[in-house]
Amino acid sequence: DIAMDQILTDIKQRIEEHPVVLFMKGSPEFPQCGFSMRVVQALHACNATFSYIDVLAEPEIRSNLPRYSSWPTFPQLFIQGQLVGGCDIAMELYRGGKLKELLAALPEPASQVDLQADSQADSQAASKTD
Repeated sequence: DIAMDQILTDIKQRIEEHPVVLFMKGSPEFPQCGFSMRVVQALHACNATFSYIDVLAEPEIRSNLPRYSSWPTFPQLFIQGQLVGGCDIAMELYRGGKLKELLAALPEPASQVDLQADSQADSQAASKTD
């Protein structure tokens, strides 16, 4: 199926282009589930800069990411192109200090990025810098 291949290619590209990517329900400012909220809180506690994709806004990503990652649930955290896991694993790594170590080893990113396909984040960010 060409459409599914394109979606999987899009997923792969988003993961490879950003050091830390969180596929979540909602946004970091307005998470739509407790699991997504806890991973965002752990990333913020580690002073992490990360990109995110709201899978509720992109149903094709939501339905195909589990095929790509072999992980059935959300959120899904990727660091340096590798699946770290979902909420339980991310929280376990956070509590053990390993999440901060993984993040500290990354090159310094510019800022949080909204990776939605039809994102207005760039224009919003520009208007906030006045």
